[in-house]
Amino acid sequence: MGYIFQPHTSAGRIPSDKGYRFYVDNLMKVKSEEVVRQNEMMVQKVDKLEQVLKQVVKLLATNTNYASLITAPQSQKNKLKFIQLTRVNEEQILAVMMLEGNIIKNSIVTLDAELTDEDILNLNILLNSGLNGLTMEQINLDVITRMKGQAGERSHIVDVVLSEVAEAIRSGEEDLQIYTEGTTNIFKYPELSDGAKASQLIGTLEQKDLWREILTEDDADSDKKNEIQVYIGSETQVQSMKDCSIVTANYELGDGLRGTIGIVGPKRMDYDKVVSTLRSLKSQLDQTFNHKDTE
Repeated sequence: MGYIFQPHTSAGRIPSDKGYRFYVDNLMKVKSEEVVRQNEMMVQKVDKLEQVLKQVVKLLATNTNYASLITAPQSQKNKLKFIQLTRVNEEQILAVMMLEGNIIKNSIVTLDAELTDEDILNLNILLNSGLNGLTMEQINLDVITRMKGQAGERSHIVDVVLSEVAEAIRSGEEDLQIYTEGTTNIFKYPELSDGAKASQLIGTLEQKDLWREILTEDDADSDKKNEIQVYIGSETQVQSMKDCSIVTANYELGDGLRGTIGIVGPKRMDYDKVVSTLRSLKSQLDQTFNHKDTE
């Protein structure tokens, strides 16, 4: 077929130019298919994560007979990667901010004085050199004071832009995805099954802002963030939870990503079973998403 030939009668057969071309063309095709498969694997991993989280929360509710919930993993400290100021008109500039994870936030800043092109260039240099790689906690008073001093008569622009940066970082931390299961399990316990009380409790389970506070209470304490936490009755400072206990555990997915598993039940819940179940599931999640093989 012309893919191999024999240079002389005593030699073995070697690929011809046509043979090498066939090899190279198919090699390129294979490499292209590998890239496609890798991209598909990334999509599957995201889908797999959501499926696993839903399975975990369902398993918790079934095994414990309590209400259960789990939060999707989030970056605990959004960092600013890049900021760009661009003129819109004489009175406004556009601030484009890129956060870690390539999250883009835009904001229109209204000016009280016109900026020259040189002013905008200098502000871009100042903001990027002073803020890149910082979290909201790190953009403290010292950083702000230093940058405003360097900006001179344009310090008020730095002030306004920093407010927008803070809002961008904060909004990047607010989109909390929570999966719940077994909320009707609370009707199995007389102290929680009263109509009004049960309705209020179920309503609380659907409030993301409230759960954000409850599930991240231990984040400020670095010694506790990896421990299983137990909140009994009024310890959560949530009125509708005064007859409940909440047991939580954080799970880690690496790269600063962390989520929380929680179980809600009566104060007389089987703490030993709940804690051991959470500890086991936490370990399984860590192993599932932190293994080194590529499947």
